[in-house]
Amino acid sequence: MGNCCSDENRGGHSAVGGGTGAHVANQNNGHNEAVAAVLKSRGYQGLYTHVELSLSATGLRDRDVLSKSDPMVVIYSKGRDGSLQELGRTEVVPNSLNPKWITKYTIAYHFETVQNLVFRVLDVDTQFHNHDIKMLKLEEQDFLGEASCTLSQIVTKLNGSLTLDLIRGEQSSGPTHAQKSGKLTVCAEESVASKTTVELKLRCSELVSKDLFSKSDPFLVISKSTESGMMVPICKTEVIKDDHSPNWKPISLTIQQVGSKDSPLTIECYDFDSNGKHDLIGKVQKSLTDLEVLHSTGSSANLFIPAAVGQNSQNKVLKSQLFVECFFEKTQHTFLDYLAWGYEINFMVAIDFTASNGNPRLPDSLHYIDPSGRPNDYQRAILDSGEVLQFYDRDRRYPAWGFGARPIDGPVSHCFNLNGSSDYSEVEGIQGIMTAYMSALYNVSLAGPTIFGPVVTSAANIANQSLMKGERKFFVLLIITDGVITDLQETMDALVHAADMPLSILIVGVGGADFKEMEILDADKQRLESTRGRVAVRDIVQFVPFRDVQGGDSVLQALLAEIPSQFLEYMRLKRIRPT
Repeated sequence: MGNCCSDENRGGHSAVGGGTGAHVANQNNGHNEAVAAVLKSRGYQGLYTHVELSLSATGLRDRDVLSKSDPMVVIYSKGRDGSLQELGRTEVVPNSLNPKWITKYTIAYHFETVQNLVFRVLDVDTQFHNHDIKMLKLEEQDFLGEASCTLSQIVTKLNGSLTLDLIRGEQSSGPTHAQKSGKLTVCAEESVASKTTVELKLRCSELVSKDLFSKSDPFLVISKSTESGMMVPICKTEVIKDDHSPNWKPISLTIQQVGSKDSPLTIECYDFDSNGKHDLIGKVQKSLTDLEVLHSTGSSANLFIPAAVGQNSQNKVLKSQLFVECFFEKTQHTFLDYLAWGYEINFMVAIDFTASNGNPRLPDSLHYIDPSGRPNDYQRAILDSGEVLQFYDRDRRYPAWGFGARPIDGPVSHCFNLNGSSDYSEVEGIQGIMTAYMSALYNVSLAGPTIFGPVVTSAANIANQSLMKGERKFFVLLIITDGVITDLQETMDALVHAADMPLSILIVGVGGADFKEMEILDADKQRLESTRGRVAVRDIVQFVPFRDVQGGDSVLQALLAEIPSQFLEYMRLKRIRPT
């Protein structure tokens, strides 16, 4: 069967690791934003994928007198506060100092978070060999060594394999010190189910009207059932206005997200309401296998209204019908495939030094450096984003610029090197960005106005140069600003040009300014258009006001979660495939 679901016509949103996840602008996007808010409240999750961890070790310490050690590994996740949560255990490998464990651990990989892992190797006493691994008391086993890393460090290796020193702390006559006790190798392999994707194109006929004076505005929500019986939405279509026979754009699901092709799904059809109280038109309960049969036979399924809870009456079957216009199953390249092929994510930063930030020497300034060490919003945005992205950049040299300030004895600059150099813009590591930022506060005069065009152009030029060299790099520019830009059209022109480059732009708004124009740049409702009438080939900007993310999710989660989708959208647009 040919692929009847082309990328150009994709309109749904999927919560899958291998799916495009790309946002497609359309005239009903305001409706879709409201729908997305409802889905999020019901548990709709962002992109993720499952990876399987395999473990082996060499040169372990021998703790047994008459035989070799009998090692097992306990895997933990480590929280920001240093607390450990056990994730899983391997089997015990008897009498081995170079074990290869068979038991594998599957973990959900999230690009937007730093997932710290700790591996503890223990020598299990012979008397416990017949016990259930899960029931073993770890404190009764001998400690052989410990290793730690982030999941990002593993998946960014070319072969998905990372070798770590096993460290053990021993009390001697002096203070506690670390000793190496062999090596632990961790291999990560992405789940095949993460790569197997089903593309669907659905339509309905004879939908009933839920509006008094007009036709319904239908959209579909696809949900799966959890072990507890709770329905969790995993995908939605766009809203189609005033249509009782809607034909939605293609949507994409991975087998991983669904569970299996035979897992039951609930497809609900709603009439959109701007107040968020969408009316249920009807629903269908089918598995992917059932939907494939509907497509291959050209048949349909009737929607129904479920019977009221506590009543013995049957579901009300409607005349409304669901058709499967397209059903296409394929294996596609994922974000992790490109990392394994050698792609890097390179970080860049641009900081607003306009006078509206306030005098940096005063506590009410957005640029105030607190003597207690508490970071200001600019510093927090750099740290939160940088701590994630640093693992995807091998040399960890980051271009860093400032804009809207007057360097010593110079005119106002809208793109100056944060390190003070006139020749190069790069600094060493995230701490290098922080140091250059604090130094610049004392070496420039805050001025204005707020202009983005030059820094966007500088970032696009670096991305273009890398592209011309054939480098496997994708760039992420973080712009942190406190004000409304004054070069909106010039910035739009620069962004339309930059959309052709391997580049994404994250904008963090700090302070209490009105950031409506930033939402225009975000281009969720309509693709950007240049002065010459050229429309951007993709949406490369994500914007979030810092005040919206301080209460719960961090900036890095709010902004960075879209990077893998934008990365894949660019790769598919340019037809770049890992080999």
